[in-house]
Amino acid sequence: MMKKLVLAAVIAGISSSASAQTPSVMGTWLTASGVAQVRIGPCGDPASGPICGFIVGLVNPKGPDGKVVAPDAATDYRNADPQLRGRKVLGMPLIWGFKKTADPNSFEDGQIYNGENGKIYKANISLQGDGKLRLRGYVGSPMFGETQIWTRVSQ
Repeated sequence: MMKKLVLAAVIAGISSSASAQTPSVMGTWLTASGVAQVRIGPCGDPASGPICGFIVGLVNPKGPDGKVVAPDAATDYRNADPQLRGRKVLGMPLIWGFKKTADPNSFEDGQIYNGENGKIYKANISLQGDGKLRLRGYVGSPMFGETQIWTRVSQ
């Protein structure tokens, strides 16, 4: 009987450690403003860098008139490029062009699109010890930027 209990405990320990996931920037994140969910994963095109992020969810999106619209009807109406103002926000690329660092959960010299003002900024991303994502958007040098903390929605 004791051998069965020990064996069961060993099997449970092995399966729980095997199912424990290593922390990663990959997954779905709620932006600091709480209005969008961004899915970060490997880029489809290696030229775009090791990680890319796309908008996969919206919370109460608004149209150009300031009224709430359905998430699948929201468009990128603030984009600086008039040809992109009609594109759908869902599925839109938000982060790309990053370079790996020595830390597997830290990336630098990428780009982030700010849909709230239609501009693109340089950015660095890193996973914090508390499991939240730190994103620093900047112009010129990271010293001249803004840090946001994103919260994980799912793996």
